[in-house]
Amino acid sequence: MKVKNQFPNLIIVGGGLAGSEAAWQAASRGIKVHLYEMRPIVQTGAHQSNQLAELVCSNSLGSNLPDRAAGVLKNELRSLHSLLIKCADETALPAGGALAVDRELFAQKVTSQIENHPNIDIIREEITEIPHNTSVIASGPLTSPKLSIAIQSLTGYDQIFFYDALAPIVNKDSINMDIAYQASRYGINSEASGGDYLNCPMNKDEYYQFVEELTRAERISLFDFENNIDSGVRAGAHKYFEGCLPIEIIAMRGKDALAYGPMRPVGLTDPRTSQHSFAVVQLRQDNLAKTLYNLVGFQTNLIYSEQKRVFRLIPGLAQVEFARFGQMHRNTFIYSPGLLYPTLQYKSREDLFFAGQVTGIEGYVGNIATGLLAGWNSANFLLGKPLIELPPSTIIGSLCNYITHADAKDFQPMKANFGIVPELEIKIKGKRERAAAFADRSKYELKVFLKEHLEVNNIPICA
Repeated sequence: MKVKNQFPNLIIVGGGLAGSEAAWQAASRGIKVHLYEMRPIVQTGAHQSNQLAELVCSNSLGSNLPDRAAGVLKNELRSLHSLLIKCADETALPAGGALAVDRELFAQKVTSQIENHPNIDIIREEITEIPHNTSVIASGPLTSPKLSIAIQSLTGYDQIFFYDALAPIVNKDSINMDIAYQASRYGINSEASGGDYLNCPMNKDEYYQFVEELTRAERISLFDFENNIDSGVRAGAHKYFEGCLPIEIIAMRGKDALAYGPMRPVGLTDPRTSQHSFAVVQLRQDNLAKTLYNLVGFQTNLIYSEQKRVFRLIPGLAQVEFARFGQMHRNTFIYSPGLLYPTLQYKSREDLFFAGQVTGIEGYVGNIATGLLAGWNSANFLLGKPLIELPPSTIIGSLCNYITHADAKDFQPMKANFGIVPELEIKIKGKRERAAAFADRSKYELKVFLKEHLEVNNIPICA
């Protein structure tokens, strides 16, 4: 039985992706950690379990291809011995060129690793004030109302809210496979045959009927939704994050918006007819048993009855059974350009660090990356070592550089992308060739960086 650390060196608030990674990184450097997670004492309305590192939205961690920004980021984290990326690799599902996981097995594996680390104690308790000890705040997009107020009081800046959405999950047995077909775009599969996605093809008439019904469907009003989340926290501006728009909001931008967006048919051919469709809805495997699939890109704010009615208009889903309906949830992030250094250290208090989506990093893997950096730097602070900044030519470094230097006028959460890394020294015309050059440079710069910080190579990793 593990002996409780009565006097921790470090407090980490939040047992999500960033908090779990931060706890592991600090503990692996010999730091005694108390990891506070408020579930199940206080629930969020979006989480469904009490496990650490539960994936609330999609089960996909984005591209795993070595010449995509998201793929480069994962490889950087593998080089840095990320616990969560190793656990993701070990619970991966077929998803073409993406890294998707069985969300339950992933969370279970992370939770087990954290629970069994001798330097980490998990405390199921809500933190309502900023701790006075050396701390990492990784409270995530669903930061509790009381802690949100405490962060507001600390920062002196108004909190910024935007609204995120979850996609529905359906039972595979209820999908009509006489209509839906298995394939991945451009034939990119992780298995020898078939494909990693189920595809529901639409002709032109079916597509436009679907768009019409989708835009007319009843939605949960943001006002009601705010009240359901919490009536005690001042609501911010009603705005969506462009990287995670509800499907009905995209549809309202134009009748062809979905056909050029999440329902684009490019790279897909029905193997039974050799025909291309006007639009296509893709479903991605959500668990290892292959019994659950989520509708890719179908984050939504429709009321549940309308989700049933409208989404059953999709060919192949006329009798579909929903394992989880889509829903909205609140995301909270601080004004990092005015508050944080690229080390993720708080400017006005040297023993305080922030990590995860609360910093303005968007995407699962970006949040894991900030957790890794905050855990490493908080450990260095306690050990009297210099804090580190990863090179801006790496994806991790570029993300941290962006959120701490962005213009206040248009500061919004940022995902991993090559647009925020420094330009290449030589001009390269082709998009994929240019991406490969960015990836090669990142790999080289990280290798040089690690040679200067050799102690990272001695860190235990996920067993």
